[in-house]
Amino acid sequence: MRKLPVGCSQYLLAAVIALGVNAQAADRPAPAAGARIATIRIPGQPLSSFDIGFVDQRGTYAFSDRAHKSLDLIDAASDRFIGRVGGFTGFDRAAGFGRAGPNGVVAVGGHEFWAGNGDSTLKVVDLRSRSIIASIPTGGRKRVDEMTYDGRDHLVIAVNNADEPPFVSFVSTRSRRVVGKLVLARATDGAEQPAWDPATGLVYLSIPVLDHVKANGAVAVIDPRAHRLEKLFPVHACMPAGLAVGPNGHLLVGCSDDAVAAGFAPKSLILAARTGKIVATIHAVGGSDEVWYEPKTHRYYLAASGFPGGPVLGVVDALSDRWLGNLPTGPNAHSVAADPRTGRVFVPIQGGAPSGACRSGCVAVFAP
Repeated sequence: MRKLPVGCSQYLLAAVIALGVNAQAADRPAPAAGARIATIRIPGQPLSSFDIGFVDQRGTYAFSDRAHKSLDLIDAASDRFIGRVGGFTGFDRAAGFGRAGPNGVVAVGGHEFWAGNGDSTLKVVDLRSRSIIASIPTGGRKRVDEMTYDGRDHLVIAVNNADEPPFVSFVSTRSRRVVGKLVLARATDGAEQPAWDPATGLVYLSIPVLDHVKANGAVAVIDPRAHRLEKLFPVHACMPAGLAVGPNGHLLVGCSDDAVAAGFAPKSLILAARTGKIVATIHAVGGSDEVWYEPKTHRYYLAASGFPGGPVLGVVDALSDRWLGNLPTGPNAHSVAADPRTGRVFVPIQGGAPSGACRSGCVAVFAP
């Protein structure tokens, strides 16, 4: 039997305890957490690969459907599939996820979604014509992954997470050109979800690993106007992936499924955006990828596909930083987005279930 390195035993013990407690929580979510209310079937071939989703202010939910090499569009009010926009690379097993697409997606203005593709380009999708109207190269070798929109400076801030080292592109939504670039030299295992904070004017970005040490991750603080890294807020034993700006000057940081696989106890963190101080640690949900803040009901949602008790949608009261419950989802359910008008939450689920509405893949809809 291989002896555990010094310091690992406490993480193993914490993980075992969390597994028992959190598995019970996943089986019996708090009534306040909400419920699954609908299942949206996705036409075509099975939903074998997908990535990030976003709901715009008009109520269109778009998510990255790699199985169909498209951005899929759903009416968030009626739960109706309304079409798809093709022209992306999809997923090829030989090329790997580093060249897959579409990936991250964000709404810009009233009629556009911007999505990252596997050929290091940003695609601009027009909802009126349902077509790609621009393709913007970022100069990398691999995919454009997650992104955020800075409405003050009219910038999309997009991350090439699979390039070595990863880098951030600052893209003008007016000229549709890259106007700045930031190389993340200390990020040695990619970079994940960014979020722009209108209160501070800054962009916050999850960095899973610093300097090849898995226990050491960070939230990068970036000035989008200067295209400059301002500081790093350290986080320990988290390997952060999802990140969302919430109320009270707080950030939600979703500790990733990679952290769980590395032996760290599942958890999620609430940080003060101005200081990086951890104001709450939530042990009841972890192993998350995309996370989301929904302002209508003041809730955080975490797509915890790597949760030890099985994939769940974690629900947290953002005003009190209190965990409300975990709602079971399904295979590879690592993406989440909510409609700001209704509070309804959308979670894609990969095909592969032996029976039921999600056998070929679907989007599950939850409501508080």
